[in-house]
Amino acid sequence: MASGIKNKVVIIGMGCTEFGERWDLSAEMLMVEAFTEALADAGIEKNQIEAAWLGSALDDVNIGNSAIPLATSLRLQNIPVTRVENMCATGTEALRGAVYAVAAGAVDIAMALGVEKLKDTGFGGLPIRTKGVVNDLWMPYGSAPGTFAQLAGAYRAKHGINAADLKRGMAHVSWKSHQNGAISPKAHLKKPVDMETIINAPMIADPLGLYDCCGVSDGAACAIVTTPEIAKALGKAPDELVAVKALQISTSNGWESQYSAWDGASIRNTQVAAARAYQEAGIQNPAADISLIEVHDCFSITELVTMEDLGFSQEGRAAFDILDGRYDRDGAVPAQVDGGLKCFGHPVGASGLRMVYEVYLQLLGRAGQRQLRKVNFGLTHNLGGQPSNSVSSVAIFGLL
Repeated sequence: MASGIKNKVVIIGMGCTEFGERWDLSAEMLMVEAFTEALADAGIEKNQIEAAWLGSALDDVNIGNSAIPLATSLRLQNIPVTRVENMCATGTEALRGAVYAVAAGAVDIAMALGVEKLKDTGFGGLPIRTKGVVNDLWMPYGSAPGTFAQLAGAYRAKHGINAADLKRGMAHVSWKSHQNGAISPKAHLKKPVDMETIINAPMIADPLGLYDCCGVSDGAACAIVTTPEIAKALGKAPDELVAVKALQISTSNGWESQYSAWDGASIRNTQVAAARAYQEAGIQNPAADISLIEVHDCFSITELVTMEDLGFSQEGRAAFDILDGRYDRDGAVPAQVDGGLKCFGHPVGASGLRMVYEVYLQLLGRAGQRQLRKVNFGLTHNLGGQPSNSVSSVAIFGLL
C-alpha cells in the first residue's frame, strides 16, 4: 500500500529571480539566474544533479515544447530533462516530478525549475497561446475575470452575503497583499494601496475591480531536492532541512461543468487535494497546525473562497475572517506574506515554485523583513484553469 512521501525528500537549495517586466533578460537568462542562486544555496556541484524537470505553461515562443532549453541554458550533463505543463499548477507539477523521482530512489539529487516570460507580448492580461487574442479555441468558457466573477456571484448567492460585505472582504485581500509586497524585494509591485483606492477602482468584471485581479510578469524559480540522508552527508544540519510533508494534485473530471450538482461557489478540486495533503502530512487541524500559507490569489475572490476550501475558514465566513485580520501578517494564519500573485504577477510556470521559495525562506528564518515569529508548517496552493474546469495542487512543508 502506498505510504506517501512525508519526510522522504528535503529541499537543499532554492533560487528565485525578481519578478516583473524583465525586458533585459531572455527566458534562458532567467533560468540561469534562478538556478545560480539555488545551486549556491544547495552547496553542490552542477554535475551532482541527476534529473531535472522544467515547468513552462504558455511561453512556447521562448521555450518551445521540449526541455532542451533548460539543458542547454544550464549546460546540464546529458541527464534526463523533462518539460511539464499543468496550467497554473505547472511549477508545482515540476516539483512533483523531482520529488517523486527522489522518493522512488530513481535518482539521488533532482531539480525543478519553473519559468515564464510573458511581458514581451505587451498584452496586459494573461497571454495565452494566441499571444493576446482570446478566442473560442483556448477560452471556451469566457475570459478569466469573467469566470471568476461568476464564482463571486455564486458564492454570494449561496451564503446570502450582501454585496458590500463581499466587496470589502475582497478589497482587504488585495490591501493585505499590497502591504506585504511593499517589503518584498523580488516582487513586481512594491507600492502599498489604500482600501478606498481598491474599492473605487475601475470595474473589470463585476464585482472584480482592477485591484481584485493579479497581473502577469516574467520570472523563474528553482528547487533542488534530495533525501534527508544524502543532505546530512553533504553537511546540512537537521535544522537546515525543509522536508516535503505532502504534495497532492487533483484535476476536474467534468462533474462541475457537465452535471447540475455543482453550485459554483467553491472549488471541489482544492477541497480534494487539501484533504489528501492533510492526510499525507498528518495534519489534523490545518487552521491550528499550519502557520503560513501561499494560495493562488489570481483574483481576490479566489483567495477568499480558497480559505474555505482549504479548511481555514468555515463555509460562508471567509470574508468576515479576512476583515477581522485572520490572514494578515500578524494574524492567526498569515497568507501571501510576500505579496502573492497580486504583487509578483503570474508567470505561470514559475508561480508554484515561487510560493515554495517563500515558505522555504520562512521555515529557515531567512525571510528578512518579512520573517514571521514562528513557522511550523507552510502550505502552498495553486489553482489552474477556471472554477468549472480546473486543476488544484496543495503542498505542505516543514523542517525535518
